[in-house]
Amino acid sequence: MKIVRFTKDNRKSYGILKEGKIQIINGGVFDDYNLSDEVLNLDEVVLENPVNPPNIIAVGLNYQKHAEEGSQDFGKLPDAPVLFVKTTNSVIGPEQDIKLPLSAPNEVDYEAELAVIIGKKAKNIEKEEVADYILGYTCGNDVSARDCQLRIDKQWARGKSFDTFCPLGPWLETELNPDNCKIQSRLNGRVMQNSNTSNMIFSAAEIISYCSKNMTLFPGTVIMTGTPEGVGFAREEPVFLREGDLIEIEIEGIGVLKNTVIKER
Repeated sequence: MKIVRFTKDNRKSYGILKEGKIQIINGGVFDDYNLSDEVLNLDEVVLENPVNPPNIIAVGLNYQKHAEEGSQDFGKLPDAPVLFVKTTNSVIGPEQDIKLPLSAPNEVDYEAELAVIIGKKAKNIEKEEVADYILGYTCGNDVSARDCQLRIDKQWARGKSFDTFCPLGPWLETELNPDNCKIQSRLNGRVMQNSNTSNMIFSAAEIISYCSKNMTLFPGTVIMTGTPEGVGFAREEPVFLREGDLIEIEIEGIGVLKNTVIKER
């Protein structure tokens, strides 16, 4: 089932998407809800970021080949999930613009990621329990200013948290095997990353369980599960986002997240 968050006539709502039609949900999606009789066409609405998260927790170095391609900066493979956070101001939805920040426009990179949305409060849960706490899955782009992350600050918070640096969408998919999905990024149509979530070092369930044992996961929390190899900074000739670029993140079973790149003004 696909859950969409959208704007129609200046009103934001949730709905269930099926065959190009949206049946509007009465209320939110984190409690029991019911469907209204109102149905809209997908092309009548503007899709928004699927949730407004209270927190965004991200995992670094969760694909072996990505950890290896950045080994000169990151070191050996992790023994446990490497956690960091992105601030909530970074969230945007599908078809919204990624802005190259005025203070760090030159080395902005893309990262295709499977994002998990927590559906109910979770604390100290085991990986066998995780499925009961997940609302759904969506495509994410962990946009990163590499100069801030790797050279200037030498830690990840600022470089990961500029405005627009966490595109999410286009919707939530509630029925997905997160351990076996093709994942791809395309820059202006050119495939940059092409992998499968089966290549993650730590599975989505392991990550969520681990996170819950370190912090309370509130409904709507977004967990970014890491990116595969092929990011821009690690290429023989680095590739960074530039004004006018179109970056697409596609995950099998979910859909395609598209964002255009502009300069912050």
